Amino acid sequence: MKHLKILLSGGLLLFSVPAFAQIGCVLQLPPNANVDAIAANAGGALMDVDAAANQLLLSVPNCSFNSNSDVRWGELNASTTLPSNSHARYIVAPPTAAASWYTTQPSFGLVHLSGALTYATGLGVVVADINSRVDYSHPALAGHLTSGYDFVVGRPSGVAVLNDSSAGYLDDSSAGYLDQATITFLNDSSAGYLDDSSAGYLDNRGPAYSHGTFVAAILAAVSPRAIIMPLRCFDDKGSSNTWTIAKCIRWAVNHGARVINMSFGTLTNAKVVEAAIAYAQANGVALVASAGNSNTSAPQWPAAYSGVITSAATNLLDVKASFSNYGSYIFVDAPGVNIISAVPGNLYGIASGTSFSAPIIAGTVANVLSGGVTSVTNQIPSCAVNIEANNPAYIGQLGYGRVDVLKCVHPNSP
Repeated sequence: MKHLKILLSGGLLLFSVPAFAQIGCVLQLPPNANVDAIAANAGGALMDVDAAANQLLLSVPNCSFNSNSDVRWGELNASTTLPSNSHARYIVAPPTAAASWYTTQPSFGLVHLSGALTYATGLGVVVADINSRVDYSHPALAGHLTSGYDFVVGRPSGVAVLNDSSAGYLDDSSAGYLDQATITFLNDSSAGYLDDSSAGYLDNRGPAYSHGTFVAAILAAVSPRAIIMPLRCFDDKGSSNTWTIAKCIRWAVNHGARVINMSFGTLTNAKVVEAAIAYAQANGVALVASAGNSNTSAPQWPAAYSGVITSAATNLLDVKASFSNYGSYIFVDAPGVNIISAVPGNLYGIASGTSFSAPIIAGTVANVLSGGVTSVTNQIPSCAVNIEANNPAYIGQLGYGRVDVLKCVHPNSP
């Protein structure tokens, strides 16, 4: 057993550290703390540091400690893993199909996307997407992506505590990819779309294999002239941790993002993530999050943080999706059932989840910002369609209603 000494302006902390400690602890330091001194005294137990935020990630046996110092708080670096999606479906588009063929799908028609794009396209707005890896070579994403950052490569290992694994992080619906035989849009071969003969399976892939590409392509469809900044914060198994998520948010803010899409969630209310959210908001960045897929009013984070634009999922009848969370913290709704988007390998897929409602809202926010509106939290409610009559069991639980992208960018539209 060895001891780790951390020198702070207000005192001295002593942690008993075994040689192979595997528990990560995040410390919030006072503004005047000497981060360099702390790093110099931490030795091998110091896993990572965010000097600008006065935060450290340490390897310690536990996160309980006593000190007379003015350390603000300490908490576990919580993580979780996305459950595997078996039999995920993909679609092989015909060789003659344009890469953007999926943008004419019914869910986008419901929110009047094509009409909206005649008024605003998100021109020049940087939208960061915190997600798994993205297939940069996919034709649907050509010309839409800027360089982002990979937080998974080189991420400190062995310092996360598995927590709330049943909640998941990346918000795919538990239904996974749905059977196309039930989707009229795909079976209508006379309309030039696709049928089941072009379908296959994404078996034996990581649960987050397609998540980043899928969400990025939704952003590209809704806000085609926005600049999408992919931030890989989840590995191919869908795993991340609260320290990494906070770093991703701050990195996005510091590199010009005006909108951050967060298609993930956890039941852990982590102070390190909350602090990063507050930092983004203080810098005028709009934050959009998925509500979650547990069909509950119990909050998940970051969706439940104050000021976050949280999206629940609805279907083509403006009824709450059976899996979608609901509650007083929901801000607005967007289609999230049978959404079609890109998956790696020049393919397309169909999936359901609040993960895919959130980028519709994030893209809408980018379009609104590109039109010169500065207060999106005032604009979005004014362009939402009241759907309470379709959801009598969820009165007051679905925010302002289902978004209409056209009304958001052109309020005088019928």
